[in-house]
Amino acid sequence: MDIVYEDSKIIVCVKPAGILSTDEPGGMPEFIKAEKQDETLHIRTVHRLDRVVSGLMVFAKTRTAATRLSEQMRNNLFDKEYLAVIHGKPLRNQDTLTDLLYRDKSERKTYVVTERSKGVQEAVLSYELLQTNETMSLVKIKLHTGRTHQIRVQFSSRSMPLIGDKKYSEKQDDCDIALWSHFLSFQHPSSFEPMAFSLLPPDKYPWNGFQMRQVDSSESTLE
Repeated sequence: MDIVYEDSKIIVCVKPAGILSTDEPGGMPEFIKAEKQDETLHIRTVHRLDRVVSGLMVFAKTRTAATRLSEQMRNNLFDKEYLAVIHGKPLRNQDTLTDLLYRDKSERKTYVVTERSKGVQEAVLSYELLQTNETMSLVKIKLHTGRTHQIRVQFSSRSMPLIGDKKYSEKQDDCDIALWSHFLSFQHPSSFEPMAFSLLPPDKYPWNGFQMRQVDSSESTLE
């Protein structure tokens, strides 16, 4: 596990694929304490990533820090951006995708539906096409809602499943899912100073099929 930043209130690190982000057996709080060899730490999750997804996360080390970061999440003061590699190419270089999603808890799977009913929630994201080649595209994504598996479902429903997605793609990709938490920005929960972190995905397939060094969150045009 790579630690990007740490102080007495927060820790920003890279969540590996295959580990739950939440505070439960085998989850990231437990993993962080084991990695730092300090069982006295009180690590609290304030946002989530799917188990199969990797990338930047921030965790609180005190109850007050967790409360303040969670408030920022609720008030849209906490900014997150993702990188993904998808099959095919979007019709537009930039767009906002809006869908109605239904989460089937028994199947542990999310579906796009056409009508509102109990359990159906609106899902909205914006994307920017960064690069493309003959078969794949690199996109930058900003979520405007936080539905379970939202990115994966919204792209797969448009015949552009994420590379390596074993749940929502019929493609047989021999790699991990190409979805990466790339950028975080928020106010420090104690000093209230603005903080921003960005990190590129690992240099392996399918990420290495693109010029990743050209990706710069500071130049994002997503709104």
